[in-house]
Order: sequence, then structure tokens, then C-alpha cells
Amino acid sequence: MTVRVVMAEDNALLRDGISLLLSENAVDVLAATDNAADLIQAVTACQPDLAIIDVRLPPSFTNEGILAALTIRRAHPATAVLVLSQWVEVTYANQLLDANPTKVGYLLKDRVMRSADFISAVRQVAAGGTVMDPEVVRQLLAARSADHSFNRLTAREREVLALLAEGRSNQAIADHLHLARRSIEKVISAIFQKLELTDDTHDHRRVLAVLHYLHTHNVPAPSRPRSRRDAGSL
Repeated sequence: MTVRVVMAEDNALLRDGISLLLSENAVDVLAATDNAADLIQAVTACQPDLAIIDVRLPPSFTNEGILAALTIRRAHPATAVLVLSQWVEVTYANQLLDANPTKVGYLLKDRVMRSADFISAVRQVAAGGTVMDPEVVRQLLAARSADHSFNRLTAREREVLALLAEGRSNQAIADHLHLARRSIEKVISAIFQKLELTDDTHDHRRVLAVLHYLHTHNVPAPSRPRSRRDAGSL
């Protein structure tokens, strides 16, 4: 199914490059602008599946893009938002997640190493998923207050939850930890139980578990060597 997108990026070369990449991967670019006002107007007119937004846009190049993302989240909840930034804006990342933990992404530009990872993130967010660069997760983790329920998790459960926070599937986590998928499913089930996340079809338990993870800071995320393949994908 074709994803319908509008985009705001002030760098003309990057804007054209992203537009071309999206078009070549069956993503329909309805509008590509260089400022927040035109972006919001395009979202209102086109009602796209996804808005891709640079954090810093004219005229001040401070927070126009992220404020536009928050406006779109409030005024057009059916439109998903994928934020692109040179660095992590913790306060605004928190607001993006707190408003609605689904249909949102936050990627760091210089850590998106593969086109395939970016297209995957676009499709995942447009479909209702949550995509966060691991560095965004790390900084959110450091900024949040402790959560009693998180302290009940074992070291393995915390490790799996950290990988969940990067958006990995059960199979991807199993492959990364060299464990059977069934073992990972049991660990995730234990995480849900300890965090008191019931089997409710109205709640996305994986997203809620990640939010629990982000609301803690006293237990560090498991350290692991990064590779270029890890960068940019959640």
C-alpha cells in the first residue's frame, strides 16, 4: 500500500534527495516545503498518512519544526509524525511521546546510514508504529525519573526491554541475543506481567512497556557495541 507523505526540510538538496528516495520506494510525496507554516497548510489540505519534519526550520531555525510536529499531533491525530534532527531535543521528544506513544518517530540525521532503514522507519511510523533512534532512547532514559515497577525486572528482562525500545521484533531480538524466539517471547511475557500490562486489545503493550522503560533513569540501558547497521533503525 502506498504511503502518502508531506515533508518540511529547509535544505533544498536534502529535501529533493529525500523526495526522490521516497518516490523510488512507492511513497507518494504530496508536498515538500521548507517551512512550518506551509507544512501545516499541506497537512490540512492533503490529510497525509505521515509528515516528515526537520526540527529546525525558518525563520529562526530553533524549534519551528518540532512545534509544527506537536501542532499536527494535536490537530491531525490521523497523521503520523516522523521528526528528523541533528541532535536530541529531550523536552520535545518527551512531549511527542506523551501526547500519543504511537504513530511517531524521532531519527538523528547523521545516524541514518542506510536508505532501507529510513524507508522502513517511514512505513513503520505511517502504519502506527513508534521509531526512535537508540541515542534518543538513551537520552530520554537519562532524563526520566525512577519507576518502581521497572526495578522488578531481571537483568535479562531489562536487556530485552532496551531492545524493544529500539523497535526490534521478537525474532530480531532473538537473533541479537543468540536465543530461541520462544525464549524471547517468554521474557517479554514476564516483562508485561511485572509492569502490570494486561492483555488488552485497546492498548499496544509493547509501546506501553517501552514508555515504562523511558520513564526510568536509575538503571542504565544495556551497553552493546554499535554498528553502522544499527544506526537509524529502531
